Amino acid sequence: MAARAIQRVLNSPLLRREAYVGGLWTTSKDRQTFDVRNPSNRETICSVPDMTSEDVAMAIEKAYDVRKDWGGLLAKERCGIVRRWYEKVVEKHEELAYILTAEQGKPLNEARVEVSYAASFIEWFSEEGKRTFGDTIPTHAHNKRLMTIKQPVGVTALITPWNFPLAMITRKAAAALAAGCPVVVKPAEDTPLSALALANLAEEAGFPSGVYNTVTCSKDRVDSVGRELALSDKVAALSFTGSTVVGKLLMNLCSGSVKRISLELGGNAPFIVFDNADVEMAVSGAVAAKFRNTGQTCVSPNRFYVQEGIHDEFCRRLKESIECLIVNDGFADGAQQGPLINESAIEKVRRHVDDAVQKGAHVLCGAVPGPLGGSFYLPTLLTNVNSTMVMTSEETFGPIVGVAKFKTEEEAVAAANQTRYGLSGYIYSQSPSQIWRIAEALECGIVGVNEGLLSTEFAPFGGYKESGLGREGSKYGIEEYLEIKYICMGNV
Repeated sequence: MAARAIQRVLNSPLLRREAYVGGLWTTSKDRQTFDVRNPSNRETICSVPDMTSEDVAMAIEKAYDVRKDWGGLLAKERCGIVRRWYEKVVEKHEELAYILTAEQGKPLNEARVEVSYAASFIEWFSEEGKRTFGDTIPTHAHNKRLMTIKQPVGVTALITPWNFPLAMITRKAAAALAAGCPVVVKPAEDTPLSALALANLAEEAGFPSGVYNTVTCSKDRVDSVGRELALSDKVAALSFTGSTVVGKLLMNLCSGSVKRISLELGGNAPFIVFDNADVEMAVSGAVAAKFRNTGQTCVSPNRFYVQEGIHDEFCRRLKESIECLIVNDGFADGAQQGPLINESAIEKVRRHVDDAVQKGAHVLCGAVPGPLGGSFYLPTLLTNVNSTMVMTSEETFGPIVGVAKFKTEEEAVAAANQTRYGLSGYIYSQSPSQIWRIAEALECGIVGVNEGLLSTEFAPFGGYKESGLGREGSKYGIEEYLEIKYICMGNV
């Protein structure tokens, strides 16, 4: 099954082995390439260009040259092209899902869900781009009239991660394009094929040359490429999803030109279950939230706090559910958990588990490599977790649940907020007053109440504290790519 699926990917017309710059498919200046590997077995799928900073500067130049033309189109004209991009993605849904599973590893059914999720942002912003309204403002003088209009920021650099390589591009690019901003997309080195497939479909949709660009590079060149995107005075805005460490570096680089920047960074989400919670609902939500994409999502709960009266029952039921999860190659029938993305990811999971066990955590299930070895790791449940363990302060980004017991509401809130991150949080309770108290008290940008799956194009996505700046999706997401201009008309 897996071999046939990979062959299907290799034969797909969406599989591109060149970067897309200025409306042309191109190699790197020095002809260097890097391999894209299947995380299930680390075998090479194909190679793509290892672009240099000079190549990226050219992509920026191409985008800069067309910024006024693209921004000057009527919103309806721009959004019509964005809409055609959406239709192309929907048309090629299955081919995109196969490419995604091949390079990222997630189960094929989950990849199909991501393709639909990615398409939803294109559809949303193809509509929202026609509603970037200004305002008329009550005047302070009889002979003056005041108003605001919104205009595109300009060329936008988009640096995206490997965990949702389709959706994280469309959530940014669709908003920027609908706002009137040409884009230069730099996908993660682990998952460039999804990005190139999207560029292929953007070309088919009819974006003018230079409006949509995609540059690929290896880990060895990511620093110089990132610096080019952040330092170029022709890039007006930069949007990044990834680690807080890299986000801070980019923020510092962008400060030199006071560049508009939006950041969706690390998380350390608390998952709080109170004694009055519906245990079955809480367990179902925990599995959905934690084990989506094998725990490799930024809103995955990382710290589980369960009140003492319900603790043992919750852990028993959660163990039963975890042990039913099927770990296998993403193309295998029935697979629910795929591999982690690479060797570094598996080493981090092992380090977190080993540290927790050495400091007193109890293993209820898992804590060993998966049946296929390599980057596979069995879903794991630990109890007796405490704040001295590394997994409570670092984002694990893997299929590990660590449960701590608490007594009072105040204790749970204090523990939940004891982190420099603030992306998401989860509450399970049947008390309306308690739900409101905790939802307002949690220091994070997204709160799930009796619900484990939070993401939708309708709602804003973003965090507090060191989890980032700005919001993506919803009516707020397009604002990241617009400037507000105030116009004062005198002597009227």
